[in-house]
Amino acid sequence: MSDSTSAISQLKFPFSLKEDQIDAVNAWISNDFRGTIVYSTGTGKTEIAFECAKRVACAYPPPSPSSSSTLNILLMVPRIILIEQNIRRLVSYGIPKDKIGAYFGERKQIREITICTYQSIIRNLDIIRRSNMVIFDEIHLIRDTAKIFSKIFDVVIEDHKKAILGLTATLDEKDLCKYNTILTLLPPVKRYPIKNAVNDKRLAKPIIIPLKVNLTEKEQNNYDTYSTKIKKISNRFKKYDAESMTGLLRKGGFVSGMAKAWFLNVRKRKLLLSCAENKLLSALNLIIKKFPNEKIMVFSETIDSISKLRDMLELEGTKAMIIDSSINSRKRQSILNQWGREFYPLLSVHTLEIGFDIPQVRIEVILATTSNMNQVIQRIGRVIRKQEGKDLALIYVIYVSDTKDDKIHDIVKKAITTETKSLQEYEKEKDEKEDEEKRNKKIEIQNDILNNNNGNLKKLKELERKRLEKAYNIIESTLYEPMIVELKEEQQDSDQGEENQNQREIRKLFRVKSSIKEKIKYYDVDIEKKTCTCPDFKFKLHKCKHIVATELFLF
Repeated sequence: MSDSTSAISQLKFPFSLKEDQIDAVNAWISNDFRGTIVYSTGTGKTEIAFECAKRVACAYPPPSPSSSSTLNILLMVPRIILIEQNIRRLVSYGIPKDKIGAYFGERKQIREITICTYQSIIRNLDIIRRSNMVIFDEIHLIRDTAKIFSKIFDVVIEDHKKAILGLTATLDEKDLCKYNTILTLLPPVKRYPIKNAVNDKRLAKPIIIPLKVNLTEKEQNNYDTYSTKIKKISNRFKKYDAESMTGLLRKGGFVSGMAKAWFLNVRKRKLLLSCAENKLLSALNLIIKKFPNEKIMVFSETIDSISKLRDMLELEGTKAMIIDSSINSRKRQSILNQWGREFYPLLSVHTLEIGFDIPQVRIEVILATTSNMNQVIQRIGRVIRKQEGKDLALIYVIYVSDTKDDKIHDIVKKAITTETKSLQEYEKEKDEKEDEEKRNKKIEIQNDILNNNNGNLKKLKELERKRLEKAYNIIESTLYEPMIVELKEEQQDSDQGEENQNQREIRKLFRVKSSIKEKIKYYDVDIEKKTCTCPDFKFKLHKCKHIVATELFLF
């Protein structure tokens, strides 16, 4: 095919693609123009897709059976707002607007490059058949359990010559129940998780700050009641998750009624956790007292909870706005334009999770209850996009202790520290991880017994909590001025013996400021030796807030 006849051949970026992006394009081409690119949010998945399409225009044979030499490209996205966003981006990269069609609702434009939602394509699968290249944005949403979308894959694979590209920030390759079709048809060809992107300075460094709260007495009683009912029904039918419980709904009669009761109590418990009084108060205090004039993105699980938070903020004289799925794109854009000028807290349930570019935001609050890794990664991705002068992002996770919320901190931490692996790599490491967990559990039990015997456990935990709180204060101040500065100091390695005295090593040293109020006072931290020059460390010889803050900064 002559690339001069295809609109995508006119693509021209006003910048050069990064080396890893070029590697991703080449990996996809090498896999016969098929595969999924698993790239962290904010690292240029969309630009990779456009470059892949341009390469297809150069390398692909003329479409069949038509004799036309133009390349028909179909880009599927999960939400309408992303259609307009992609159109604007393509036009900014030199693609003529009349070559780009939007297919959704009342707009039914089928052109050389057609962008549509997944819901719309279900009603006209022939658009897939006419396309020579199909791009699945956020492909993890088209999982095997989403039955309504199964027809899309059936049609896509009819033509073995069709170029197919999947894009996602996360894909659980261990979960074959959900992702077997994707892993079979479009296996990952290139991975670039958050951890790698942060290390390469492609993304701002995310710092996770957990804020633990408790239920009120009344809330705790209700929570226990809901949980007891859920457990009894689950035990009776040996069904412990929503998917298996859904099967009981179809049976009718008593069984169906019990399944409905199970779902009702699950919803009540979820609503209770999302609207927990102390959780909303914690978010309120964080916004008003620490960051009254800073853009803040707040995610919750229910519209009820963010509506209550908005009302609480406005009672304190702080204006906040909500964006949810009921707000049209024009109104949504108007709210985003006012953000940071007329108000600072922006509240959302799921609407702003996918695809929105808000790189100037540095603070996010997650009112927990979700255990969905895909959702967590998408939420983190909203605030770690890089911008000039932005090297750090603070992510506050507010959760209720001793409830379904408890796992959220580990899930968020895993999202930013785990390197994406293939299924084979997961299997290889499985036994090692299980052994390590057993060893750690044994050590933890031994330490608890020892500390309890000495009567020191409560005291030690309180000291650790205070030290951690002070360390987070140092991290928070880093938003406004450098509090932790890395120093590269060459130093003699005296542990190697006299014959190696000339050998020298480079150790990571950091200069840490205690508080933003202290204009001059810094302390030096050797992160490898876990030492600090502050009086607290010299006197007590244990981790001080400066060492803890540096460890958090490095995550």
